[in-house]
Amino acid sequence: MTDSTTLVANLTALLDVETIDTDLYRGARNPGGIGRVFGGQVIGQALQAAQRSIGGDKIAHSLHAYFLRPGDEAHPIIYRVERDFAGRSFANARVIAMQRGQAILNMAASFHLPEDGMHHQDAMPAVPPPDELPSEADLIEAMRDRIPERLLPLLSKARPIEFRPASGRHWLDPTPRPPEQASWFRIVGQVGEDMELHRAMLAYASDAMLLGTSMLPHGVNWLMDRMQVASLDHALWLHEPFRVDDWLLYATDSPWAGHARGHNSGRIFTRDGRLVASVAQEGLIRVRG
Repeated sequence: MTDSTTLVANLTALLDVETIDTDLYRGARNPGGIGRVFGGQVIGQALQAAQRSIGGDKIAHSLHAYFLRPGDEAHPIIYRVERDFAGRSFANARVIAMQRGQAILNMAASFHLPEDGMHHQDAMPAVPPPDELPSEADLIEAMRDRIPERLLPLLSKARPIEFRPASGRHWLDPTPRPPEQASWFRIVGQVGEDMELHRAMLAYASDAMLLGTSMLPHGVNWLMDRMQVASLDHALWLHEPFRVDDWLLYATDSPWAGHARGHNSGRIFTRDGRLVASVAQEGLIRVRG
């Protein structure tokens, strides 16, 4: 099994885009990756590219992205940044992610010079603390004998993010449920003091646990062969400082699904109840004919 230090180092390297030229970056391939690139990787690398180009004291506070084509794990990703605006308080950048000459994602990111202002927030949902919950890995191990053999390598793979579901996991149970769930998560080791990296890692993690929420009322999930599932877009607002190596609660819900699309929203809280990020995403949830 890969140790936590190596897992964190690998994720750090994956999100550490290489500067090729001014406003032009290369995102590394995920070692051992096969098939389609995880959407969170493209978002995290794109945010890192934008952060590198904007620089200075302004901090990323929002991003809005569209997934255009599936990324291919066999190739690195090139990121081209256009710095559209640089004012006293705000700056804005557009990022195009490309593979083999074709765009796979476009994203706009906004940056804000920190300042004081009025404040309010939603309350954190009442869920058990992470110390009282089994990890997702523990849940998978407990149902190992019921998981199809072809899925075991994917589900049991060591990952740089630990999830502790506060609302259970229902991969093998097709019973329809309300479209809401919550999970604690954190990076499995220390990340350091690079807060741009913390933001990129949160962007990476925010693409997990979200789209499946819209499938809960219909008794299906992304592991089923008859489902075609893909993220179509992704929006992330970063409200407050946080650390991804501390526990964070990701509470998600889905107010609507229809026409083979599901809309999902998420809120991310620190353990002491601060709302530090909000997420929204629409995805393809098509039942194959």
